[in-house]
Amino acid sequence: MSRIDFYHLQKQTLDEVLPKLLQKVYASGKNALVKVGTAERIDFINSLLWTYDDESFLPHGSKKDGFADQQPIWLTTDDDNPNKSTMLFLVDGAQVDVARISEFERVFNVFDGNLPEELDQARNLWKLLKNAGYDIYYWQQSANGTWHQHN
Repeated sequence: MSRIDFYHLQKQTLDEVLPKLLQKVYASGKNALVKVGTAERIDFINSLLWTYDDESFLPHGSKKDGFADQQPIWLTTDDDNPNKSTMLFLVDGAQVDVARISEFERVFNVFDGNLPEELDQARNLWKLLKNAGYDIYYWQQSANGTWHQHN
């Protein structure tokens, strides 16, 4: 069964957290699908992943880049999985059909706790997944920005 991790952003932004999480997935040799809330944000995240760190490199692409099956990290607003990812990231309020969760080894729902609509959406997804019997983990940032798991 898929593992679901909820990352509640409070001290850092998605721009600071997403590249670090993707680095860990990429280093593990697994492909990631990043489902983004809007097409405009795909362009922003695409640019971010090229520029977030002068000493790091995260190979990725989107429809504009093509070659989806060759991209270790694929950015999309769609429900397709063209790079056969085992890791799914939901960001910027992106939603997923709960029936599709089992297609992934792990799902990361990264949401901004300062935005009421993202907070509500995360709560609703949590309830759906909990009722469906998934293993769910909740991560919250402390005052100094480190992550702590809560049950």
